[in-house]
Amino acid sequence: MGLNIQYREAFEKRHIAPDQEQTAEMLQVIGVDSVDTLISQTIPEKIRLKDKLNLPAAKSETAYLATLKQTSLLNKVFKSFIGQGYYDTHTPGVILRNVMENPGWYTQYTPYQAEIAQGRLQALLNFQTMVIDLTGMEIANASLLDEGTAAAEAMFMQYSLRKNQQANKFFVSSLVFPQTIDILKTRANPYGIELVFGDHQSFEPTADFFGAAIQYPAGNGEVFDYTAFAASLHASNIKLTVIADLLSLTLLSPPGEWGADIVVGTSQRFGVPMGFGGPHAAYFATKEEYKRSIPGRIIGVTIDSHNDYALRMALQTREQHIRRDKATSNICTAQALLAIMAGFYASYHGPAGLKAIAERTHGLAISLAETLEKLGYKQLNTVFFDTIRFDLGDLVGPIHKECLDNEINLHYQGSVVTIAFDETSLFDDVKTLARIFAKVKAVASDQVEVIADVDTVIPAALQRRSAYLTHPVFNSYHSEHEILRYIKSLEAKDLSLCHSMIALGSCTMKLNATAEMIPVTWSHFGRIHPFAPSDQVLGYYNVFNELNAWLSEITGFAAMSLQPNAGAQGEYAGLMVIRAYHQDRGDHHRNVALIPASAHGTNPASAAMAGMKIVVVKSMENGNIDVEDLKAKAEQYKNELSCLMVTYPSTHGVFEESIIDICNIIHENGGQVYMDGANMNAQVGLTSPATIGADVCHLNLHKTFCIPHGGGGPGMGPIGVAKHLVPYLPGHAVIDINNEKSIPAVSSAPWGSASILIISHAYIAMMGADGLTNATRYAILNANYMKARLEKHYPVLYSGANGRCAHEMILDCRSFKNAGIEVTDIAKRLMDYGFHAPTVSFPVAGTLMVEPTESEPMHELDRFCDALIAIRNEIAEVEAGQADAKDNALKNAPHTQGVITANEWNHTYTRQQAAFPLPYVASRKFWPSVGRVNDSHGDRSLICACPPLESYAEETVA
Repeated sequence: MGLNIQYREAFEKRHIAPDQEQTAEMLQVIGVDSVDTLISQTIPEKIRLKDKLNLPAAKSETAYLATLKQTSLLNKVFKSFIGQGYYDTHTPGVILRNVMENPGWYTQYTPYQAEIAQGRLQALLNFQTMVIDLTGMEIANASLLDEGTAAAEAMFMQYSLRKNQQANKFFVSSLVFPQTIDILKTRANPYGIELVFGDHQSFEPTADFFGAAIQYPAGNGEVFDYTAFAASLHASNIKLTVIADLLSLTLLSPPGEWGADIVVGTSQRFGVPMGFGGPHAAYFATKEEYKRSIPGRIIGVTIDSHNDYALRMALQTREQHIRRDKATSNICTAQALLAIMAGFYASYHGPAGLKAIAERTHGLAISLAETLEKLGYKQLNTVFFDTIRFDLGDLVGPIHKECLDNEINLHYQGSVVTIAFDETSLFDDVKTLARIFAKVKAVASDQVEVIADVDTVIPAALQRRSAYLTHPVFNSYHSEHEILRYIKSLEAKDLSLCHSMIALGSCTMKLNATAEMIPVTWSHFGRIHPFAPSDQVLGYYNVFNELNAWLSEITGFAAMSLQPNAGAQGEYAGLMVIRAYHQDRGDHHRNVALIPASAHGTNPASAAMAGMKIVVVKSMENGNIDVEDLKAKAEQYKNELSCLMVTYPSTHGVFEESIIDICNIIHENGGQVYMDGANMNAQVGLTSPATIGADVCHLNLHKTFCIPHGGGGPGMGPIGVAKHLVPYLPGHAVIDINNEKSIPAVSSAPWGSASILIISHAYIAMMGADGLTNATRYAILNANYMKARLEKHYPVLYSGANGRCAHEMILDCRSFKNAGIEVTDIAKRLMDYGFHAPTVSFPVAGTLMVEPTESEPMHELDRFCDALIAIRNEIAEVEAGQADAKDNALKNAPHTQGVITANEWNHTYTRQQAAFPLPYVASRKFWPSVGRVNDSHGDRSLICACPPLESYAEETVA
């Protein structure tokens, strides 16, 4: 018998779940003879790609990881003293393995369905409490994308709140980190906000200023007393944003105690690897009076249907999905996974542990400062936390060379060098640096006296006196057993892809393969500072160059920017590129964005942030764009038209036949076409943004290209552009990635959340051209199989010319209102069947948008369909009067274990019907940890920090 010694298992078979037998069965149910026939009935022929993608041959998991390991070793892990907002840190092993590397945490979705998300909601509430305590503020959100964008959000919030509508100036200390200044420039420009840079000590407030921003400690390491500065601002009705280092606030007087209105920053040094720039969770804290203006998500305390403690996302009416172009921010995601890590880090170390880390970091900086001063070097900072500064004059070159020879990176600005210490710094590092500085002055190493006995240089007036992290959650889990059990207790409350499919339309919850995830935490990717010298990061550059080429091939575009670190940020970046293109051509008046009525809420919010005027284009009854209305409005605004924002396939899950005509209409009237890439999972390998006529699109790498959703973040949203827009792609103020006409940065780090770009690189490399194309084919197959099964029970709202959906469909649940059943009841009842609900009431109120992805096998699709069909039968019983209109399994869902096992059962249906409605449920039951959450109660009495549980329980009972 001949043996195939060349066989290597294809990764594609692991990613795409249905096998040949399942494929045949599904095709039979749909009523087509092949997948090719189905695709031809789904995607218009005129936009189909004629050639297969030109990508390298697919690698096996083993081969890819071996190759990438060698690539990673091209990165040089030097000891980093660069600072500038990024610091090496120790990720506790128990958090690394049980959170960051755990699919039970990283495959969760945004906690919109609170009853099966209580674990991550509690972890995020812990994060908010940590931020509130350390900053001394009254309320905080559940994280933002990075420090720079958090500062920009603060600026815009101040601008929105200004009482003097004529005030348009914003003071920025020249000692704010340059990457943050870069983003402030980007965000200020469309609104005509004038940034004024200078020294806070000589700044004189005037009526035309609405806000100010300072760094604490300052960008050069100096710690200033800003009390008088804050008072002078407030005397002139100017609000103050403080960009603060969280670790330093264990020693320094918190901004909330000396006049800050908003405090922002990053939690990166709380156990989150540098990762060449991200992902990292920024924080945003402010006063209670501004709670309805805070960007991003806020986790709040409420009660459930049994009056028990429960959590949910609070004040959701602020979100851009609802407020659209009136939203104060386009933020659609957070950095939930990283915020959760930072919160656990604070719980693990506790207030005493954090203070010890801070004191040690501070002490090492003092030790080196005093040691080098004895060698004749003049240290320039009078008061500092972790960063010292020297003007080396002619010695900077020799010092730089000696440091590189010893694999040490410092921060250089001309002849001035700053040295920033962090949690990983050692007393041996002080000795090494002292020896280097001594050698340059020809002092023998044995003559160097390294100062070990030091006292703080922080004056009493600037030292922290107030307590922090006093809640039991930060004082109970300091041993590994305790924190492990706490982490696992929260994880057990959350439904993730570990349990079942999450069929969220527009959100593409597909397999995050282990092989794609493994390299993220390798030290040669994780411990790299984003401002490390270019010759030390050749491994990262290799990944970026390949990913740029591959994504350009997939989209049909000329180049990508990998900088935007979220989908909504990608939207904004793309629109700003279009804006720069028009302005460079002298078309400053082109500011109208045409946006279909069905568009995702971030589209109008992003357009508003880019300074555009939004004109809504009608949708027809079949969900498609009204081409006649589009044409009329394009011609009406032809002199002002900037762009069209269009999602393809449409938000309704359909490949619109008229898309090329739509793009041509925009181009004929002087505009550009921005394609929202939310639905790229239905395009890859079969069509492309460039093929339909788009000029720009963003790609949600956390959707189509397998970066995990992480409980609501991280995400990545790089943009691709046609050749004429390449010169305008985002640049950066610190690392030179600028094109001739680049817009300023949109993210703090040059390549955004660089470390997770590896995940998408792995996915493409292991799938290859055929695998990626088949993934799209099977996403469409799975969706149409579910449509065929469900349309007998639920009306499917929209379909293409041949009755097919793309990769998702919309189930109409509005008629059930006649029986008193809301779409929310169906969403909650699905939890009793072990499933997360599909997308609820988007893009049409009262509907469910279902997307199965290619990663789900037929039996999982069937389980979900069986659940929805069973629920439809339960609705029919209510409609027929066989089930009580108010006391039924839908209205009381979800049913907790406590409810089912209680001594009393007073319902008109059985415990069996409530908890185990289908046979499969019993063998893999997932119990919601709380009953239906009361949103309005929580919004009426907003609590966004960890309350004392016993007193809260007493209050709710009373």
